[in-house]
Amino acid sequence: MEQATSNGSARPPRTWVAPVLGVTALGSLAVLAVLGLWVVPPDALQGDAQRLMYVHVPAAWLAYLAFGITALGSALYLWRRTRHPKWDRLAASSAELGVVFTGLTLGLGMLWGRPVWGVYWTWDARLVTTAVLFFLFLGYLALRRMVADPDRRARRSAVAALVAFADVPVVHFSVEWWRSLHQESSILPDGRLDPQIEGDMLIALLWGLVAMTVTYAYLLVRRYRLAELEEGLEERLLDAALAERRAEGEPALAAAPGTGA
Repeated sequence: MEQATSNGSARPPRTWVAPVLGVTALGSLAVLAVLGLWVVPPDALQGDAQRLMYVHVPAAWLAYLAFGITALGSALYLWRRTRHPKWDRLAASSAELGVVFTGLTLGLGMLWGRPVWGVYWTWDARLVTTAVLFFLFLGYLALRRMVADPDRRARRSAVAALVAFADVPVVHFSVEWWRSLHQESSILPDGRLDPQIEGDMLIALLWGLVAMTVTYAYLLVRRYRLAELEEGLEERLLDAALAERRAEGEPALAAAPGTGA
């Protein structure tokens, strides 16, 4: 049922979706912090470094999801039957979040690698392909700043997003295709639902996946709304510039020979 605003008009669902998602995300992350820091015991081999997994794994999952949404929005924009600016906005908004989550994945992985592997960085297949994914989508965001025309920008960016997304399955299967120091999936090894952890650790990891997904949804709604406002500002600035140019041309036209009364 729609809520009513103070002036009696129907309140758009968007006005309450974001706050609800925000509160849910904040509460879920707080529970995750309690689970990861105090409830779950340290790992028998990795010690407290294992606690990073409860954010590192969900961040990696969110990077996949975010870039998947970007690829979907890009494909829908390129298809003539569904071409609409909203798909380009969705793709761009999700790509920004994907870059953030990929950076978080790399950063947490480096913090985990120092006590476990003895180094922050090694040229492991999973690490290298993830870094490539990070820079591919940084290039996608840079491309969006280089083209002024909205339609050309959206089409070129959509093609770039689909090309960059091809690296996602490479990242995911890198531990199976090449010899890797990185451990395999803790929940879906070899594509099978066979968790390699159990008890409180499994609960914390699954909760982290849910909490981070809700957080992504909240940030996506907010970023999409900001993209709408940015586009509206661009249109107003363009209209103002055109009006100013027309105003500058009118005195010159009036002063030209043969234009007077």
